[in-house]
Amino acid sequence: MSTAVTGVSAAAAAGSSNTASSATAPVTENMFLQLLVAQLQNQDPTDPADSTQFVTQLAQFQTMEQSMNQGTNIAGILSDLNQMVTAQGGTPATPAASTT
Repeated sequence: MSTAVTGVSAAAAAGSSNTASSATAPVTENMFLQLLVAQLQNQDPTDPADSTQFVTQLAQFQTMEQSMNQGTNIAGILSDLNQMVTAQGGTPATPAASTT
């Protein structure tokens, strides 16, 4: 499992440095899918990739997608709460600083 994470992380770092001026570009769903497709396209047909590693990478993609959706949902909840507080005459909350 650690080799899959290392391989994806290294490829993501290489991809982000090629596509953005900053090495800290956010990882997106499309970037992850492009890495998986490139991996499948460039594998040796006589020695295909380990299916366990491939399933692990798909699970990592699903986890990343769920995390991104949770962030969007939480931002929506904060927005709704701020609208309610403003309607009541209060001061809206500010989002906490991101750790990423």
